[in-house]
Amino acid sequence: MIRDDIKAALITAMKGGDKAGTATLRLIQSAIKNRDIEARAPQSRDGVAPADDDTLVVEVLQKMVKQRRESIDMFVKGGRQELADNEAAEVAVIEQFLPSQMDEAATAAAIEAIKAELGATGMKDMGRVMAELKARHATTLDMSKASAAVKAALS
Repeated sequence: MIRDDIKAALITAMKGGDKAGTATLRLIQSAIKNRDIEARAPQSRDGVAPADDDTLVVEVLQKMVKQRRESIDMFVKGGRQELADNEAAEVAVIEQFLPSQMDEAATAAAIEAIKAELGATGMKDMGRVMAELKARHATTLDMSKASAAVKAALS
């Protein structure tokens, strides 16, 4: 599970004296803990998280990456390259734990398969296609990019 990988990486970073990596990994754990509290994710008595735990963690990590990329753009525009570099370093640490993303060809194929399966023909079906796409591929797909691809496919 991704949570276990993050814990192991935190221990390794602490033992190795990697202060920046340790700080980023603690931020990740904090964000995941906050998400657990928000969702009131049920856990069994032995402390094992639910089966869809990796999906929850991936959502948190994707959100963190998105926030940092927006910050990088703002820092670069504001002439604060050192802060942009710090954010970029955090993105690199966070992305280690994200599953590999689908490329454009695989995304297009997934959209076409869902479109055919649902019988989607126009923009009125975009919500159904997006919902199904998210249900099947949320962890391996950037939904903001997928939205543009679905619009193009349904136009």
